[in-house]
Amino acid sequence: MSTIEEPELITIIEGPTPEFRPTPQDWVQSIHEGPEDAIVAVCQLRTGNGEDIMQRCKNAWKDGRKVKLDFPDELRLRQRVDVVSLRLSQVDEGELLHIWVSLPLAEFVEEVADDGDEEDDEDDGFFFS
Repeated sequence: MSTIEEPELITIIEGPTPEFRPTPQDWVQSIHEGPEDAIVAVCQLRTGNGEDIMQRCKNAWKDGRKVKLDFPDELRLRQRVDVVSLRLSQVDEGELLHIWVSLPLAEFVEEVADDGDEEDDEDDGFFFS
């Protein structure tokens, strides 16, 4: 009988939905390949316990467990995405956690399309064929 190990969770308790941005580096996509179409995106979160989060994630990856970001979406429903990598930095306001996640490609494309400007339908002089 095999047991399914629970993933390590980075849980956002309060605050806005994370803003996921595509990574500008092409190599990042190659570190997380799989059978599903996905894109690696990054978000930044302020935290008060960054060292603890980093250590928990390192231990989970060492044990072969997944790490997931658990966050509220725009409707305040809980969502989870796979964490690919993370880094901790210091800013004037405290600790800043940079989290790279794997997002389903269809979801990400839909989100980017929703962020488009309605007024951007005007002819701006560019032509794409």
